[in-house]
Amino acid sequence: MVMTTGYVNLYVEINLFSLVLVLIILRRTQGVSRMVEQKTFMMGIISEMVFFVADTMGVLIGSRTIPGSNSALLICKTIYFFSTAMMCFLWFLYFEYLRETLFIRERRKVRLSSLGIWIFGLLLIGNIFGKYLFYVEPDGSYHRGSLFILNYILPYSYAFIVWLRLVVDILKKDNRLSRKPQILLALFPVAPGISGIIQFFYPRVPVACVAMSLATLVLYLNWTEQLISVDPLTNISNRKQLELSFKQWSKSLGEAEKLGILLVDANNFKHINDTYGHTQGDIALITIADALRLGCKDIVGKSVIARYGGDEFVVLLITDSERVCDEIKEQINRSLVEMVSRKDLPFGLSVSIGMAVFREGDSLRGLIERADEAMYREKEQRKQQ
Repeated sequence: MVMTTGYVNLYVEINLFSLVLVLIILRRTQGVSRMVEQKTFMMGIISEMVFFVADTMGVLIGSRTIPGSNSALLICKTIYFFSTAMMCFLWFLYFEYLRETLFIRERRKVRLSSLGIWIFGLLLIGNIFGKYLFYVEPDGSYHRGSLFILNYILPYSYAFIVWLRLVVDILKKDNRLSRKPQILLALFPVAPGISGIIQFFYPRVPVACVAMSLATLVLYLNWTEQLISVDPLTNISNRKQLELSFKQWSKSLGEAEKLGILLVDANNFKHINDTYGHTQGDIALITIADALRLGCKDIVGKSVIARYGGDEFVVLLITDSERVCDEIKEQINRSLVEMVSRKDLPFGLSVSIGMAVFREGDSLRGLIERADEAMYREKEQRKQQ
């Protein structure tokens, strides 16, 4: 296929749009967080930008729009495919960091997972002489080699593995992370994957760069939403998200709907902190959050689990019966016993739970105060037992 001027211009414009978009995301991301996962996120974007530049330069040189030797075209293609592999590997690591998997805590496994990158890099170096992946003829025409498929299999295996691990986690009943962001993460590789398949069969169709940049934008927006609405320690909603949900739901209740609230407070939390240290105190809070997530997984309808402050948590839910709140309370207590047993904690851990139901004109503070009174009555009953 002869690349016309119009086609080249369109291809370059699409790639430049994609490049500018991810550059803006990179600039917005810098300095926001020093966490390892965000550094990995930024490195993934940089690899993506290298991919865009190499792809654009390859088209410009291959179409003779700008001067360039056959060697320059070969180098552009080599960088193009290697940056693809780096990008997939870095997104793989980023998703593992986000989900705080056991895999990411073992450096040996992380180093071992990078083996595919090293192998692919060696294959690309060898391809310069062996021409088994791709090559450039003396007349400047670009051709695929007999093992060209490896350019897709090796890099995309990272994307497939992380997608598969996400799907498995989403289906787990005891999943400690919220399913909504995990589902969004699982959808992230879909558009770039489909665009990659399209360009494999139709290499002149410029869809890969724009699909990757838009998917990165969605991932960035999801990340900023997490910063705004999620408690970083427990990975459940924060107070701001709770207030937003209350404001929206309290104004749109149906005739048969009730807005219930459960205020959950850790018993003897100060003793845990003073005796076992703040690290164990954090583990206690995470365990309670896990128990809340597990205990509330069967709620039908809208609900939000939030850390209200310190060792206090709130479950806000829309239901058709106050009896549901009692059932959720029992499920939370059962789930906490299960979590404590599973984690083999060095201390006992229990909670007191107060309940209240929204009345016309209630503020969130007023609703929580009534739940707080009920919760302290339960604490007093525990002391008397």
